[in-house]
Amino acid sequence: MKRDSVRIGPFRPRHLILFALLVGITVIRFIPKLGDVYTAKLYPIIGRALASLSNPIPFSMDGIFVLLCIAWLIAYPIYAIVYQKRKKRATLLRMAEFLLWLYAWFYCAWGLNYAQSNIFQRMKMVPMSPDTAAFRNFAYRYADSLNATFTLNFPHEDETMERIQQGYRQLNSTQMGINRPFNRHPHPKTMLLSPLSSMAGVTGSMGPFFCEFTINADVRPHNFPSTCAHEYAHSLGIANEGEANFYSYIICTHASNKALRFSGYYQIFFHMLQQVDDLLGSSEYKIFIKHIRPEIIRLAQSDRNYWLSRRSPIIDTTQRFIYDLYLQSNRVDGGIKSYSGVMAIIMAWEANVFRTGSGGRARD
Repeated sequence: MKRDSVRIGPFRPRHLILFALLVGITVIRFIPKLGDVYTAKLYPIIGRALASLSNPIPFSMDGIFVLLCIAWLIAYPIYAIVYQKRKKRATLLRMAEFLLWLYAWFYCAWGLNYAQSNIFQRMKMVPMSPDTAAFRNFAYRYADSLNATFTLNFPHEDETMERIQQGYRQLNSTQMGINRPFNRHPHPKTMLLSPLSSMAGVTGSMGPFFCEFTINADVRPHNFPSTCAHEYAHSLGIANEGEANFYSYIICTHASNKALRFSGYYQIFFHMLQQVDDLLGSSEYKIFIKHIRPEIIRLAQSDRNYWLSRRSPIIDTTQRFIYDLYLQSNRVDGGIKSYSGVMAIIMAWEANVFRTGSGGRARD
């Protein structure tokens, strides 16, 4: 009997396996406690196995895999309907099954990290109530640190990655609500389509199918450490963008290397400017800008022009719309706005450190 002819009722064994996976994924997605179990217990095992496959490959396996999937979705219906004379319904069902397997792989391999409890619950922090005075104090302390660490003398990318991994190893994983590094030799790979990513304003990405993370080739040296630390947080099971920004901030700003500390502070600079304008008003915003070193203002203007010169309005708008839908479908509060949620997390963390006397991390 041929293997493909084996059926259980109207279904083949693979259909039952797929159905079981989809049911399991659905249950975990909507029960945070199960999401916590997945992230803390199952994901490190899955991630370690997938990373062992992708680490030796110098290019992005995820990027190649996605491109091959897109190519198959385009070529298969033409081949099946035109050359094999298959019925359209059968062809569409085969394509639907293929997409469901991709869906299952995505969530089993990484996507179920979206189901875990939020960072305030994991770190037992209380979100801070809006307080203009507290935020003003925080903003100017931040500005002083940003000014004090300014440098454009950055270490080699390999050394940067070593320092970042060391920083994550020194975190108290229980207190900080994040997995310890489980990949012995992590290294960022270059995005396959960096120019296209720049058109959409994407500086890095997490490859969920093979547990690898990529950095846009256009990322400038002062942005590389914080971008790398951000994507590495994703590879450790952090799905929320604001949370990944927070861990990147903590790792970089507490590094012994001055350049990494500057990169950590600078990564939230534009978020800070927006919050100062929104919460403190335009008059305070002008005063705050004057408090920043002129070199940093020039760097920010240079960055803005650098990325705008590469950005395509159509591609950028389309990407943001699709990504926002993707984040909201995974119950990320605020969708793409979750990136800016880093400010609330940092302030809550500082208040928690002040209250408990423990920051959950050590200097590298």
